[in-house]
Amino acid sequence: MVFSEFEIQMFNEWYFLFLLLSAGAIVGLYFALRKASSRVQFIVLFSLLALGFLLHFVKMFIPPYADYTDGFHITERGWRDSWFVNICGANIAVFMFFFLSKNKYLYDYMFYIGVISGAIALFYPEEPMAKGDAIEQSAQILDILRFYYHHWMLLAVPLLMVLLKRHKLSYKRIWVAPVGLLLLMLFIILNQILQSELGFIPLRDGEGANSLQVIVPNYKNTSYIWGPLEISYNNGVPEVVMSDIGQILSYFCPNFFKSMTVPVLDGGTVTQYVTIAKYWPWFWLIVPVFSIVTPLSFGLAMIFNHKQFWHDSQKLFNKIKMFFKTKIKHSQ
Repeated sequence: MVFSEFEIQMFNEWYFLFLLLSAGAIVGLYFALRKASSRVQFIVLFSLLALGFLLHFVKMFIPPYADYTDGFHITERGWRDSWFVNICGANIAVFMFFFLSKNKYLYDYMFYIGVISGAIALFYPEEPMAKGDAIEQSAQILDILRFYYHHWMLLAVPLLMVLLKRHKLSYKRIWVAPVGLLLLMLFIILNQILQSELGFIPLRDGEGANSLQVIVPNYKNTSYIWGPLEISYNNGVPEVVMSDIGQILSYFCPNFFKSMTVPVLDGGTVTQYVTIAKYWPWFWLIVPVFSIVTPLSFGLAMIFNHKQFWHDSQKLFNKIKMFFKTKIKHSQ
C-alpha cells in the first residue's frame, strides 16, 4: 500500500493503519500477558491507565492546547480541555481508580462503556478528521496520536481484563452501563457549570444563542448532555442545526423532554411564560441511553457470559413449566 500525505479520513489508508495498529496492540498484549503472573498483569494494565491519566494533562503542552508563537502559553482550549468534560475524558479520569477498587460492578462498567465508547471513537475518529486537511493534521500529529492512545486504552484495558480472566462479566449486571453512564454525565454537567462560572468555557454563544435559548456544544464535545442542537452561522445569522448522531438520539427521546416552559422577563419582572423548543439537559438522554446502551451491553455480555445466560434461562423455563403443571394438576 502506498501511503499519501498524512491525513486521517474515513476509510483511507491512514484510517485503516490506525485500526490495524490498535487491534494488533491488543492481540500482542494478550499473548504477552496470558502466561504472566497476576502481579505483572496488574502492573501492565494499571500502567496503561495511569499513562492515559497523565497524558490528559501533558497534552496541555502540545498544540492546539499550547501556543509557542510568542513564548509558551496554554490556550483557551488547553485550559478548557484539562477538565474532564466529555464521556471519554471523564472515563480517563475514573478508570484508573475503578481499576484499583477491584469492584465487580465498576469493572463491568469499565468493560461495557470502555469497549463501546473506545470502539466508536476508533471506528469513527471524528476529532482527528475535524482537524481539517493534511497540513493541519500534520501540525497536530502529537494530539492525534494522543487521541488514539486514549481511546485505544479505554477499549484495550477492560477487554484485556476479561480476556485474561482477571474479571468475569455477568449479564445480570448490564444495568451498570446505562446507570453508570448517566451518573458520569451528571459529573460532566457539574464540571461544565463550574468551568462556566470560573470563566473557562461559555455555555452559551453570546452572538445568537441567548435569543435562541440553546446551550451551545460548539465550544466542546459535551457528549450531547445539553441537547443535540448546535448553532451554525450562515452569513452571520445563527441557525439551530442537529448532527446525524443527535438525530438518532433524539428519535429515542420522549417529546416531553424536547420543550421547556420558560419565563419572559420585562425589567426583572416575569410577564408571561412561553414554551420553546429546548431539550432538558441530561434528562433528555435517559431514555436514549437505556434504549441504546443496554442492548449493546447485553450483546457484549453474550460473547463472554452466554453459557451462564442459557443455563439460567433453562432453569427459569423449567420453573415456569413446573408451575403450570402444578396449576393444571390442582385444577383437575
